[in-house]
Amino acid sequence: MIQEERKTTFKDNSSTIQNLVLENREKLTISGVIDVLSFDDQIVILETELGMLNIKGDDLRINKLSIDTQDVIIEGNIGSLTYNEKEEKKNGSLLGKIFK
Repeated sequence: MIQEERKTTFKDNSSTIQNLVLENREKLTISGVIDVLSFDDQIVILETELGMLNIKGDDLRINKLSIDTQDVIIEGNIGSLTYNEKEEKKNGSLLGKIFK
């Protein structure tokens, strides 16, 4: 079983395509990865072009990491995938926070 998600967003006249391919909950191929922030055998945290991506499971390992092509392959028992939105730079002034 192969499941694929393709998401396109338009920001500043450029498009971003993020592909996630999950095969039998054991092999996850991800494109659009900017950085690997943290990883161990139970959680991998990636910075992607569409936000932070948390992958949780058991016996997780990164089998391929290519910053040039922005591809990552993770293998193991994958339990969940969760996106967190990118944090925008916030206005530091108190008035900016109040009237937001």
